[in-house]
Amino acid sequence: MTESVLARVARGDSKAVRECIDEFGGLVWAIARRMTRSRADAEDAVQEIFIDVWKSAGRFDAAQGSEKVFITTIARRRLIDRMRRGRMNHLMDSEESLEDVRWAEPGNDGEIRVEAERAAAVVARLRPEQRKVLRMGLLEGMTHSEIATATGMPLGTVKTQMRRGLIQVRQWMKIGNNAAVGEATP
Repeated sequence: MTESVLARVARGDSKAVRECIDEFGGLVWAIARRMTRSRADAEDAVQEIFIDVWKSAGRFDAAQGSEKVFITTIARRRLIDRMRRGRMNHLMDSEESLEDVRWAEPGNDGEIRVEAERAAAVVARLRPEQRKVLRMGLLEGMTHSEIATATGMPLGTVKTQMRRGLIQVRQWMKIGNNAAVGEATP
């Protein structure tokens, strides 16, 4: 049995790096192109993805899945991170958002800490299964299917718990609606 390309990449084999790009470059490019706005964004994303692949190659375990699945998972997660960063940058570019933070001084993280504590308190009010699903999806970057597999919950239940949990947090924090904090109960 021949050693996997990723195992050789993890060892620092420069020939394996070229083989990895040749074998999986088209797949990564196709995924990046579908999930980015422009060709330039896709090119940047592909670079980031392969850097992540090199760094993560040592964690590849053939017993857990194929190299293709491993690389696809890294690509998908990296692209989701890029999209989230893009949304945050877009939000911060809007004039309204800039006015909201104009008073904040650089390095003054007291306001951020207060908001984080408030958010944590609101999330703590959710039912345990909603907290778990939100943590796995939002903080760990797991898909609904991955959460369902990890928790043993049906996929529909995971989606419902995620949706209801997010709606509840938004209501309690008065995000995107006029609900008063504490109006609804978990």
